[in-house]
Amino acid sequence: MRRIFVFLATFALAAAMGSAQNKPSKSLDIYFIDTEGGHATLYVAPTGESLLMDTGNPGGRDTDRIMAAIQAAGVKQIDHLILTHYHVDHVGGLEELAKRIPILHFIDHGPTSEPREQVAGFQKMYAEMYGKVKHTVAKPGDKIPFDGITVAVVTSNGEVLKTPLPGGGKPNPACADFKPRDESHVDPDNPMSVGVVFTYGKFRTINLGDFTWNKEQELMCPNNQIGTVDLYLTSHHGIDQSGSAALVHALQPRVAVMHNGAYKGGAVQTMQVLHTSPGLQDIWQLHWAYAAGLEYNSPALFIANLDDNATIANVLLNPPPTFGQGPRPAGPPPGAVPAAGAPATPPPAGRAGFPGRGRGGHTGPAFWIKVSAEADGSFTVTNTRNNFSKTYAARK
Repeated sequence: MRRIFVFLATFALAAAMGSAQNKPSKSLDIYFIDTEGGHATLYVAPTGESLLMDTGNPGGRDTDRIMAAIQAAGVKQIDHLILTHYHVDHVGGLEELAKRIPILHFIDHGPTSEPREQVAGFQKMYAEMYGKVKHTVAKPGDKIPFDGITVAVVTSNGEVLKTPLPGGGKPNPACADFKPRDESHVDPDNPMSVGVVFTYGKFRTINLGDFTWNKEQELMCPNNQIGTVDLYLTSHHGIDQSGSAALVHALQPRVAVMHNGAYKGGAVQTMQVLHTSPGLQDIWQLHWAYAAGLEYNSPALFIANLDDNATIANVLLNPPPTFGQGPRPAGPPPGAVPAAGAPATPPPAGRAGFPGRGRGGHTGPAFWIKVSAEADGSFTVTNTRNNFSKTYAARK
């Protein structure tokens, strides 16, 4: 009888150990949501706590897409919402989003730097919202509470981190070739962006909003205050007002995700900086980028949203102007959501089945890119359009 008991106890212990070994570890999940060249990224901690950065454009389309990702993640409330800055493609969806899900904590860079609001009445509406819950004005060096994840503020309100993060503080060789730019044409609130670094165990990722070229030098030169990251969300949608080698090459990301639209982002210069970044393995894109053309776009496996072959071929043969490549033209890009009181420039008709697609984007569902990161530094990226996944091992 004793032998039977010992055998059964040993078997139960082995089964329990096997079950524990086979049980998947909890991950930091990141959803890069398609807002047609705007921005909305959802971060979900292993405990289920949520942090959303930005809310995309107004009109309900982007809110539908954000809510689809929220539902897929099993999130019931937004525990923290960071508004990087106050441009329409980053905050335009807030009013609608707040009607659909509770938001418990608002984080921003403080008052807007632009007297004319891109979203009419936004500041009044926003003040009423955060007046009812917790509100934080972020400063470089702050830590945002997020279960099991270190969220360090590295830029805010035009200021940059002065005390290096762990692993940072070393001289940055890429600063030697940095050339400042004339940024007189850059919208003033872009360099005010709240930028953060997420650290989960050995995994690190960065999101700088629309932080600009010259401000990158302040953050990264002469010393790299950040250190390296595993995953880099391209600054400023991948347009060439941001994303200098002084930033990207110093960060040495293994993977980049570009939150571009078809006609916004994917600038040749941005792509060249990425492709020459030491140790970069892959670039994942929310859209095929017409500015990047055949030479620089990633393989379709890595692109979440595509036009059909005929549309792509027609645009390549008859290229229209794109936004964010070189000096900015007067007025908004074709199909962009205009500032309050400005005349709209209608986008061209979309292809069959995707009404409104083209320079103004398309309505209806869209695919996101999901990242699941483990505390050991490994992570998996998934294109939800085709369910293609690729896992990146932890750094050695």
